[in-house]
Amino acid sequence: MTPRAPRSATDAQLSSAGLRSTAPRRAVLEMLEPGGHLDASGVYERLRTTLPGTSLQAVYGVLGALTDAGLVRRVAHDGGPAHYEARVDNHHHLVCRSCGRIEDVPCVIGRAPCLTPAEDHGFTVDTAEITFYGVCAACTAASQ
Repeated sequence: MTPRAPRSATDAQLSSAGLRSTAPRRAVLEMLEPGGHLDASGVYERLRTTLPGTSLQAVYGVLGALTDAGLVRRVAHDGGPAHYEARVDNHHHLVCRSCGRIEDVPCVIGRAPCLTPAEDHGFTVDTAEITFYGVCAACTAASQ
């Protein structure tokens, strides 16, 4: 009997979320772990070199499964393409209106009026997604 290889942290993460550990799922999850925000095309471009037979449609399927399982967060802003990140805790985003750069920011500090809507329609609010829009320092410097 051949000894079974030890499970990686990514295998364990997928398994605990009820997902089968496949090469594309492991690759996408590991790609998103270091941080940043990638759209499906960006994931596909990076994945093409390590898993050459993977299609863009397969990437969308993997991202959907990882998002549904709560392992990846889908971030969509102002009608642009959705971006994905492995950071799934409650945090907010800064988005540059000029270049589209996205940065994570911790939850707002001080009084958080967004967590107390004027009308809750019977909902119990537990999370708020806040996006701050502006122009990043690099784009501001380039325009001057």
